[in-house]
Amino acid sequence: MQLILDRGLRPGDPLPTENDLMDDLGVSRNSVREALKALRALDIVEVRHGHGTYVGKLSLTPLADGLTFRTLQGSENDVRALGEILEVREALEAGLIRRVAATIPDEDLAALDAAVRKMDAKARAGEPFPDEDREFHELLYRSLGNTLVPQLLGVFWNVFDRVAQVRGWNHDPSPIGTVRRHRAIVAALRRHDVEEAEQALARHFRTIDSRVEKAARRR
Repeated sequence: MQLILDRGLRPGDPLPTENDLMDDLGVSRNSVREALKALRALDIVEVRHGHGTYVGKLSLTPLADGLTFRTLQGSENDVRALGEILEVREALEAGLIRRVAATIPDEDLAALDAAVRKMDAKARAGEPFPDEDREFHELLYRSLGNTLVPQLLGVFWNVFDRVAQVRGWNHDPSPIGTVRRHRAIVAALRRHDVEEAEQALARHFRTIDSRVEKAARRR
């Protein structure tokens, strides 16, 4: 990792050959291969068979995989574990929405309105809308210009979705109500009402918590 940093290599850049790494680092071939294997698991390096080894995409996929396994591994406590993940995600979003509420631009409000309309159309047609829901939450914080935010939100979203599917908790009993709560968030943002935006977001998360708990009791 230090070699990648020292040489200023970016995602997609080729790494030195095994022989060069052995010489540069003063280690054996086996040590180089074990290191590359570990870095590949962390998405820091990518092996393209027949081409070579490259700096990876540096995604947070390993974090999502680890959290998913952690949640599913304790089958008796997976509701609590999933609740902890939701709690962390809510804390993150609550802080973020306070930052954007007063300054969110009109184009982002328009994009949020469009996302809610798509959610509403699918809800009324009896279709699930997880992609539109995810798009909504990513659009909320777009104006911050923080590239880590959508990646972190994506981690929490992926973990929740994967665990919910395995446990059968991904059914929304009140999709129209879910649309209404998203619309309330947009309404508060349009008024640049920071407190109401945070409260609307909190009401949305309380409903998700309740849905998981009820589904778990029926299991």
